[in-house]
Amino acid sequence: MKEVLKLVVVLTLVGVLAGLILSYVNDATEAARAYQDRLELLNALSVVLPEHTNEADKDVVKTAKGTKYYISKRDGKVNGCAFVTSSDKGYGGKIRLLVGVDIKGKIHGVVVLEQHETPGLGAKIAEEGFLSQFRGRDIRNTHWKVKKDGGDIDQITGATISPRAVVEAIKNGLERLGQDRDVIYGGSNVVQ
Repeated sequence: MKEVLKLVVVLTLVGVLAGLILSYVNDATEAARAYQDRLELLNALSVVLPEHTNEADKDVVKTAKGTKYYISKRDGKVNGCAFVTSSDKGYGGKIRLLVGVDIKGKIHGVVVLEQHETPGLGAKIAEEGFLSQFRGRDIRNTHWKVKKDGGDIDQITGATISPRAVVEAIKNGLERLGQDRDVIYGGSNVVQ
């Protein structure tokens, strides 16, 4: 009986000590992780937003429905925005994108933030060769489907599900942008 009690006490102490160490490491690295997350966001925003002079990661409009828009400004005038959108219909699960649109309604860039697609096939959605086709597209005059489904967007040979999910995510995000346009740009000094 004493042996069992001794074992319980030792295991409890080891568990408590391990928990304290993990808690300390988490707290000690929190600032570094936050800094790294900000750098990754700034890098992605620099790809998808028009040239800007503000800190777009801090110039944010959040709608009542919770959508967050990163606003880009050049010389104090709004020239575009970016937003995160996603689809759960990827072959490997959820696909998250950051999409940037200029004030004239053209896509400035798309970055894949998260994807779990098959390497060499569906994962090509994160490559420049696929993403570059969105750059410069008019958000109102594009048929937002892959060509196989009668749309304007090229799919990837051997992988149609992943590109469909990307196009769906972009289309849904652009629809939200259309609904939120007044909230985003209302009262702002907008570049035309």
